[in-house]
Amino acid sequence: MLILGAGGHGRALIELIRDLGGIEIAGLVDAAPRGPAMLGVPVLGDESALPGLRAAGIGLACLAIGAAPARLAAAARLAALGFAFPPLLHPSVIRAGSAELGEGSVVLPRAVLGAASRVGRFCIVNTGAILEHDVELGDGAHCAPGSVLSGGVRVGAGALIGAGAACRPLVAIGAGAVVGLGAAVTEDVPPGAVVGGVPARRLKDA
Repeated sequence: MLILGAGGHGRALIELIRDLGGIEIAGLVDAAPRGPAMLGVPVLGDESALPGLRAAGIGLACLAIGAAPARLAAAARLAALGFAFPPLLHPSVIRAGSAELGEGSVVLPRAVLGAASRVGRFCIVNTGAILEHDVELGDGAHCAPGSVLSGGVRVGAGALIGAGAACRPLVAIGAGAVVGLGAAVTEDVPPGAVVGGVPARRLKDA
């Protein structure tokens, strides 16, 4: 498997894949390589190396890119080269049998995916995040560490739920919205809005 991105998310994915076992990490590719290796995994160059790596038989990839637009754009570039993107769940994740997980999504240690929750494509469910029953994440959404989405919350594509933020049941977070660190969301958040505070209030547009 190839990891695209060599920042903090890259380190997290290296550890996740090692904890899963049975998957060989071929190396990392990064837009601006910062060294020859990360946590013992070789950095193979920038994206210009991708066609050759695919031709050499590397067919699986995962994305270590935090910003949703860049992550989804990178996924499209790699898909055009023929890479596939299996979802990755850390062994400590609590996942209900009815929870659904889209391609390329990553679920980090101690997260919870509740009954009938649905995680879209290329999402990040970070360490200790909780998605209760019937939560829906749109493609590219990111739930930061320790965030809590109560039952029936809907999160639009590319939205970011900040670390430690909490959403009451049934609220909707619009596409591209940002919920700030530690916010308490008690009402719907419009697409593209940035909210923060307890209770959360609109601060600006993303």
